[in-house]
Amino acid sequence: MEFNWSEWANLILRWVHVFAGILWVGTTYYFTWLDGRFAELEKAESAGLKPAATGEDEMQGGAPQVWMVHSGGFYVVQKQKSPALLPGTLHWFRFEALLTFLSGCLLLGIVYYMGGVLVDPDVARLTPWQGVAIGIGAIFAAWEVYDRLWLSPLVKNEMVGAVISYVLLVAAAYGLSRVFSGRGAYIHVGAILGTLMTLNVWMRILPAQKKMVAALAAGQPPDLTLGARAKQRSKHNTFMVVPVVFTMISNHFPTATYGSSYAWQTLAVLVLVGWAAAAILRRA
Repeated sequence: MEFNWSEWANLILRWVHVFAGILWVGTTYYFTWLDGRFAELEKAESAGLKPAATGEDEMQGGAPQVWMVHSGGFYVVQKQKSPALLPGTLHWFRFEALLTFLSGCLLLGIVYYMGGVLVDPDVARLTPWQGVAIGIGAIFAAWEVYDRLWLSPLVKNEMVGAVISYVLLVAAAYGLSRVFSGRGAYIHVGAILGTLMTLNVWMRILPAQKKMVAALAAGQPPDLTLGARAKQRSKHNTFMVVPVVFTMISNHFPTATYGSSYAWQTLAVLVLVGWAAAAILRRA
């Protein structure tokens, strides 16, 4: 039997991509849920509704705590009211995002850039390499637009920023559907969102966290606005991941998605559905 290296590479990379994504998204949603519970406790405390402190509360200075049980273990997690370095290991969460991104890039290359399903002569007469250049250019141009938008004064009102982002995303879906095959357009919308998520982690969230840790190590108060900006980008990631997963599985349902006469419109609607689902999950 002839060995098909492309199929095996596709299979292994897809497994790595999905598993790394589960680790990344699971961690992100766990901390989002945890932050929501602390916000509830802090709100209750400010309203004078906090339950009487236990001995452990007093030992920890009355800081909010979340009590959990999982797999037979009981856990108490505390959020520091004022950031401070403690003895022991400070745990970072970063390589899940990088592994998901790198395996996704390799899959994009094998399946779409080398697999012959990116361009469709009935849509646009492009050479495969022209399609690759447009695809990569669109992905990284999207980061520049998104990042500049969310660093600008335009988005002081978060809802305004969300509306602008949605309009830009729909415009990207429409534009890509005019140059790529339906399947190629869908996966590039997913690749755009996945890249935004990864660069959020590595260019906005982690650098902010490192600056805060460096300030604490130097005995200086950390700039809490850095933490607020990092938290905002993490919030964005919890919304973007739902449409990303949809685009990943859309190739199994071509009639309903990229193969329909309303492919980009369907994607635009399902992005909104995904965002609504993310909003519910964040409050669960």
